[in-house]
Amino acid sequence: MADNDAAPSGREEAYDRLNFLELRNNQLAEAIKRVESERHYMEAEILRLQREVKRLKTELDRLRYPPLIVGTVRDVLTDGRLVVKSSTGPDFVVNAAETVEHEKISVGSRVALNKQTLAVMGVLPASLDPLVTASEIVSRPSITYEDIGGLGDQIREIREAVEYPLLRGELYRKVGVEPPKGVLLIGPPGTGKTMIAKAVAHHTHATFIRLVGSELVQKYIGEGARLVRELFQLAREKAPTIIFIDEIDSIGAKRLEVATSGDREVQRTLMQLLAEMDGFEPLSNVKITAATNRPDILDEALLRPGRFDRIVEIPVPTFQGRVEIFKIHSKAMSLKDSIDWEALAARCDGCTGADIKSICTEAGMWAIREERDAVNMADFERAVEKVIGEEDTGRETVGMFA
Repeated sequence: MADNDAAPSGREEAYDRLNFLELRNNQLAEAIKRVESERHYMEAEILRLQREVKRLKTELDRLRYPPLIVGTVRDVLTDGRLVVKSSTGPDFVVNAAETVEHEKISVGSRVALNKQTLAVMGVLPASLDPLVTASEIVSRPSITYEDIGGLGDQIREIREAVEYPLLRGELYRKVGVEPPKGVLLIGPPGTGKTMIAKAVAHHTHATFIRLVGSELVQKYIGEGARLVRELFQLAREKAPTIIFIDEIDSIGAKRLEVATSGDREVQRTLMQLLAEMDGFEPLSNVKITAATNRPDILDEALLRPGRFDRIVEIPVPTFQGRVEIFKIHSKAMSLKDSIDWEALAARCDGCTGADIKSICTEAGMWAIREERDAVNMADFERAVEKVIGEEDTGRETVGMFA
């Protein structure tokens, strides 16, 4: 009987021992998996740290590398040496490093020079002034020809001189005539000169570069001429291109014998502009448009054929033109009943397009002031009285364009 009791207890101990060993085996297997996972993670972390160390060493070596001097190639000698003008001033005859591709080096190339030996270490890309590169209009303006009222004949002339040569150049080649190089827009302030330039930029799929003439006036000698040269260089690279110079009278005034040093620098800028417009290098698909409200002070050399071939006067709108402009600027307005545009246009004799736009805005302000959601005829009449009363003094200068 004792032997029968001992047998079951021995089997139970064996089962318990077996279960313990299985549990222990599972725990060891999980531990091995965990260690393997940690090992893979550490190996990946070591690789990441090694790459980071390599990057930091490369960055440290780059920072320890001596600075290079910017120079300009003046001449390429027959023996392969280069005549280089460094940014420090004098000219040097130097050699080029073996890693430099000699085919890329030409007269006028910007190069990097070793600080100690002045050897050419590399060829730098051509640099344009930030003022020039920022003048390129990336997004086309939303103004169209339909947004300009009362200037049908002027728009036709400008399209013939600027837009058609770029879009339909084959017509000019078939006829055998050379299209105008430039168009000058003259007229009183507020008549729509800049607005027409925006419409041309909208309708032509060309690069549009806009500059104000005063931006070309620089402090140091030669800087203004350099800006003009780089401006036309950018225009040729991105042709077809339209260059629009607003307020050109700031650099295009008549040259006088008695002038200060500042006036002489402005004249140098003007001479560079004249040379670029009608020089040895053809403009091909580059069209120049400019605007001014002081044509009486412009230099005669700027107005001669071959530079600004077509001078378009943008006059104060006529009666019918004022009616069209009123309808254009009130197109998006909420109007109550019908508005007598002819009566309003008759009261605005001598007003420019900018004045009429101001009248429409002021009429809307009257409705907002009285908490109404629509503009009526009385609002326009009050706006006319206010705007014309404020603008009467400035309208006396319109006579010079008559």
